[in-house]
Amino acid sequence: MTYRQFCGPLKTGLKVGLVTGFALIALAASPLYGERAFAAQKTKPANPEAAYEYLSLFGDVLEKVRDDYVEKPTEKKMIEAAISGMLSSLDPHSSYMDAKSYADMQVETKGEFGGLGIEVTMDNGVIKVVSPIDDTPAFRAGIKPGDLIIKLDGQPVMGMTLNNAVDKMRGKVGAPIVLTIMRGGGEPFDVSIKRAIIQIKSVRGHMEGDVGYVRITSFNEQADIGLKRQIAGFKKKMGTRLRGLVLDLRNNPGGLLNQAVSVSDVFLDRGEIVSTRARRPEDSMRFNARPGDMIDGKPVVVLVNGGSASASEIVAGALQDHGRAIVLGTKTFGKGSVQSIIPLPGHGAMRLTTARYYTPSGRSIQGVGITPDIIVPVAKVEVVAQPQRARESDLRGAINNGLPKTGGDKNKGAATGANDNQAQGDDTANDYQLTRALDLIRGISLYEKRARNGVQ
Repeated sequence: MTYRQFCGPLKTGLKVGLVTGFALIALAASPLYGERAFAAQKTKPANPEAAYEYLSLFGDVLEKVRDDYVEKPTEKKMIEAAISGMLSSLDPHSSYMDAKSYADMQVETKGEFGGLGIEVTMDNGVIKVVSPIDDTPAFRAGIKPGDLIIKLDGQPVMGMTLNNAVDKMRGKVGAPIVLTIMRGGGEPFDVSIKRAIIQIKSVRGHMEGDVGYVRITSFNEQADIGLKRQIAGFKKKMGTRLRGLVLDLRNNPGGLLNQAVSVSDVFLDRGEIVSTRARRPEDSMRFNARPGDMIDGKPVVVLVNGGSASASEIVAGALQDHGRAIVLGTKTFGKGSVQSIIPLPGHGAMRLTTARYYTPSGRSIQGVGITPDIIVPVAKVEVVAQPQRARESDLRGAINNGLPKTGGDKNKGAATGANDNQAQGDDTANDYQLTRALDLIRGISLYEKRARNGVQ
């Protein structure tokens, strides 16, 4: 009997275990999933007598409910509810999956699922949005990270388990569902969303002038391949003119641990990437980088925000601790625990928190998050018109600069280059955080070039 390790918020759709951009953010612990014998993990309770006493109490209560409850109860439902309550009382991410939910999870790991396209977690009895997935019904409906879902089709979520709420948000493709949302301190409002098949393309990229831009929306099984493919394309197109790379992990809820390690390894030559520490020291693990930096030491800026969780935080923390990248944006989600999916033959599976992960410097970001090197909040930039003033060249009798005329204003061309580059991106001119990242990379690249050439 084996189990798989996961880590992250829970997702709506036919996805109960984040593995390729969905929810349950999967942090697998060995080459792919980190399997080991579950039987070997069984240990005797510290106080067997106390355990037997409470098991006897549970049996007494079960028998009393079965005999005297006003309606004949279903023993299966009662026991599964008791197991679910026991696990959910441990932390927000431990839970019980019945046979159907577990089967759904196994199907959903294929990378396509039906639902809304939203990652969620439980927060004080209501459902909190970690992030919508790009180009999904939830994203198009305007759902935002931090939104609280307080009702589903008019039914309050208070009192529901996370799995129950997720199950209600699933359904037939094309069928609508009404989410009642609280945003900030405002009044609740309804959003109607039609369910759809969610297909995740986890890596997208393009050139922003002379800077490569790659967005990873989730760490599925193809994330590292997609990143390497994008970088190879940038190098083929730009050659030595490639100044650096922006790695956008905003609203990325996480994914497979081995993918977080592989993505980090693309930029690192050596050293630890991440470690996991369980209650038993022998279950702890450490992952190290292999030689080879795919972009040859050129500047990297990692964009993060409050929707960057789990595997995203592993990458940001590793590159930050090694000084390989500048992390820019706002503080991350703070999901630093690892969950194991443990099959229960004939009865589904349990999702149990089994470890914490740590950045190379030994930081646990559980409940704290990654603090960016440069904090840049989301903002709107407005160009303010400047009054027309005469310049030196407009003055009567102004002398020339003594240089031959070239037929153009070199400085003017340089000044407009940044704006030209912005126009090439996906609404880059309106993305203040990305604009800052691009300016930062160009500034670092220019400084390094001048330092190499001895220009002071």
